[in-house]
Amino acid sequence: MTDLRHHGDAELAPGLIDLAVNVRADAPPAWLRSLLHDALDRSSGYPDPRPARAAVATAHGRDQDEVLLTSGAAETFTLLARALSPRRALVVHPSFTEPEVALRSAGHPVERLLLRPEDGYRLDPAAVPDDADLVVLGNPTNPTSVLHPATAVASLLRPGRLVVVDEAFADTVPGEPGSLASRADLSGLLVVRSLTKTWGLAGLRVGYALGPPELVAALAAQQPHWPVSTPALAALVACTTPSARAEADAAAGVLGIWREVLLDALPAGVVVEGAPRSSFVLVRVPDGGVVRQELRRRGWAVRRGDTFPGLTGNHLRVAVRDPAVSRAFAAALTDVLLPVTASEEVP
Repeated sequence: MTDLRHHGDAELAPGLIDLAVNVRADAPPAWLRSLLHDALDRSSGYPDPRPARAAVATAHGRDQDEVLLTSGAAETFTLLARALSPRRALVVHPSFTEPEVALRSAGHPVERLLLRPEDGYRLDPAAVPDDADLVVLGNPTNPTSVLHPATAVASLLRPGRLVVVDEAFADTVPGEPGSLASRADLSGLLVVRSLTKTWGLAGLRVGYALGPPELVAALAAQQPHWPVSTPALAALVACTTPSARAEADAAAGVLGIWREVLLDALPAGVVVEGAPRSSFVLVRVPDGGVVRQELRRRGWAVRRGDTFPGLTGNHLRVAVRDPAVSRAFAAALTDVLLPVTASEEVP
């Protein structure tokens, strides 16, 4: 049975180089750390979400009542499961598993739409059943790193259906071409965002969602008082300024260059799935379980793929790091794959 609660941090251990978690390794930057320290000094009082809500609304051209601040983007999925009673919930896989976990934990049956490797794990809107009233997908999708066209995602919208788009990695793509975060005109759309990936704030738990005011209010009603801490609120204000968003976009451009270095360095015998556009790549290798354990023995942690519906034990998700790290990893993977490939060639 697929372990939907397994995540990349479970792969980590002291002494391992982390290619398993998709968080920028050199973040948060110094200016953000300084702001967080200042916010911690102000934490004797209760959090005031109003400046952060206003900042997020301004960044995406939304009204403030369309903004939900959350303790990490993943909280949104739990709130949805508590607030809604979908008749036919569909999760597009392979993808981040927390939406399905939250729905099932709340007692909702969940159907899966498995995207196909022969299609490059690209979304086919026609494959979504007409009567699905809740559709959840990621864009870019974790773990495939595929960016679905915004037009394809928007085409899923129809009366009586809520489409939830997990855009936790949207800012890892220069210009955010797949994002629908600013599309307040699209009825029945909820966009989920995170500061975790680009700004290195996984431990702070800070995210937000953008959607219709009545849905935002229903989700907020499921939250406890003060769900987002003062430092997290300070991060939301700081990271949604024009200068911070420009810095994030520049980092996404560098990330794209680094990703190409990793892809170019991967040895023969490694299949890159789809067309990666985010801060990680999905690869398929022969005898993946053995390869992952041997990489681990040599000091490298990568994310196993078989806990994502639709993938196998031969799939590994590898985070993009700086070129020196990527080349060193590719060299280690080459050494690991040599005996595996040789054993497959024996008659």
